[in-house]
Amino acid sequence: MSNIKISSTNKTTKIKKKNKHNNYFSELKKDILRDKYLYILIIPCLLFYFFFSYKPLYGLQIAFKDYSLFKGIEGSPWVGLDNFITFFNSPYVFRLIKNTLLINLYGLVIGFPIPIILALLFNEVRNKKFKRTAQTISYLPHFVSTVIVAGLVVNFLAPSGLINNIIAALGGNRTYFLTQPEYFRGIFTGMNVWKESGFGAVIYIAALASIDPQLYEAAVVDGANRWKQTLHVTIPGILPTITIMLILRIGKMLSVGFESVLLLQQPATYETSDVISTYVYRLAIEKGTYDVAAAVDLFNAIIALILVFAANKISKKFSETSLW
Repeated sequence: MSNIKISSTNKTTKIKKKNKHNNYFSELKKDILRDKYLYILIIPCLLFYFFFSYKPLYGLQIAFKDYSLFKGIEGSPWVGLDNFITFFNSPYVFRLIKNTLLINLYGLVIGFPIPIILALLFNEVRNKKFKRTAQTISYLPHFVSTVIVAGLVVNFLAPSGLINNIIAALGGNRTYFLTQPEYFRGIFTGMNVWKESGFGAVIYIAALASIDPQLYEAAVVDGANRWKQTLHVTIPGILPTITIMLILRIGKMLSVGFESVLLLQQPATYETSDVISTYVYRLAIEKGTYDVAAAVDLFNAIIALILVFAANKISKKFSETSLW
């Protein structure tokens, strides 16, 4: 008798799931027919991601093959994890991972808070004309080419550049900063902070605009000054946005701006400037070892995925904010 009841319950559950499944597709069909023009507009975006993000995933298999340009992907023999072992046996592996993590840590500790502070400062400005002008000036460097920005940095820090001219005028000695390994991380971080902080602040400014003004009014009634309003109303109001941006930033801990590093580094500074992305570039473009380069890049992507999942889980555990 009990077996019959269990069987009946399972059958009912399956029917419910099937009906729910059918209802979902039925609603989706109605939605597509109702907003067909909006869905048509999405097609170019979907095609872009298909051809440039998902289709290239087919080529990742060369990370597990002894790849030859003449044999092609299908003709190249399978070697399993040999390319990964080659990378981990490389004398540069610890230097690459160390430099990548340290440069990202510099960006996280110094570069991540600055857009938040900038947004909070803009939020306190009452003169609208000055506020708009300052915002425009702050995020304008984002639209300047990385090549131009790096060129400016190289010229400013050259032995005959502006910085050395000022040092010489003050009685100091001229130094070619870009050939000194100890200066590279600071220079790279400073350049990126200047270039991206203003644009990064736009996200937090948008989050600040969504805070209910009544919260500030209630804080004023309670006797809160501007500092306490910022501490107890403004920062909690943008905290979910800060958390999401932090999770995404942690996911990029093994990814450094390749163009910026390549344009600023020199063989003399490889000790502190050589990162995973530049190493992959040298393996693939200069040496032609595409299989090992693909293995290194795949390792980088897997670690980034793990970091995102870990950061999201920690955020979900200790707060109500997460990516999913």
